[in-house]
Amino acid sequence: MLQDPETTLFVRGATPVLLLAGAPVHDVLPLLTASDGAVPLCEGWSIVPRLTLCVVDGPGEHGIVVPALAAPVLDGADMGDWCADAEQAGGAVVLSVDRLPEVLDWSSLVGSGTARGGFMPTPA
Repeated sequence: MLQDPETTLFVRGATPVLLLAGAPVHDVLPLLTASDGAVPLCEGWSIVPRLTLCVVDGPGEHGIVVPALAAPVLDGADMGDWCADAEQAGGAVVLSVDRLPEVLDWSSLVGSGTARGGFMPTPA
């Protein structure tokens, strides 16, 4: 399934984040619980970050493709920077929410009780 790039946000960092709003895979992703502040591994899922497309692959037929080149990267960075972050981290946190927040507040996103996802490794 194709995810609208307008409903995504790539966030750079030591562990990069892909925020998804209204993702068609939302209900099949695990409920996000980060009791000690660490984001858990999203078992059975992987991410393939590329400059033009980002593939989030799940178990069975579940997965999405994000037209990455058309999607926003926070703080004016470019998709190449985000892909380099993901390569160095060995994956990325994929976080599915109802809608993209106007202000990023990680504690409220992770603690919302409705966010789904976790850390997804890149395939070896």
